[in-house]
Amino acid sequence: MKFQDNILIKNDKEINMMSPLTWAYVGDSVYELYIRTYLANTTNLNPHKMHVKSIQYVKAKAQHEILKKLKLDDEEKDIVRRGRNTQNHHLPKNATIEDYTYSTGFEALIGYLYLNKKDDRLEQILKECVKIAEENNWLIGVYSI
Repeated sequence: MKFQDNILIKNDKEINMMSPLTWAYVGDSVYELYIRTYLANTTNLNPHKMHVKSIQYVKAKAQHEILKKLKLDDEEKDIVRRGRNTQNHHLPKNATIEDYTYSTGFEALIGYLYLNKKDDRLEQILKECVKIAEENNWLIGVYSI
C-alpha cells in the first residue's frame, strides 16, 4: 500500500470539482518534494546549497518555461488552462503576472495528477521537468551537481 492510499479519500468526481487553486496548492508541494528528493539523491550539496539550487527548478519563471516544453494531451491542457485562469488575489513578488499564472496552471496539473493517483503520468511529467530544466540555461552558474 502506498502512502497516498491512506490519505487520498476523495473520488475522481469530487477531485474534479475542487478549485484549480486547491490542485495548485497540492501540486506546489508535490513538485517541491520531488525536486528536493531528486537533489538529495543526485548531489552532495549541503542543505542550504540544495535549497538555493531547488529554487531554480521551482520558481515561477522556470515552471512557465518547463510548461511550454511539455507535451500534454487535451485533458492536461484543459487542467492547466483552468489553473491559469482561476482568479487568484495573490500578487507575485519575484515573477511576472504571466509567469505566475502559468506556474499556477503547471502546479494545478501536478496536483490534479497526484490527487487522482495518476502516478505513471505524474512520474513521467516530473522526470521530463527535470530533463527540461537541466537542458536550459537558467541552471547554469548555480551550484554544480
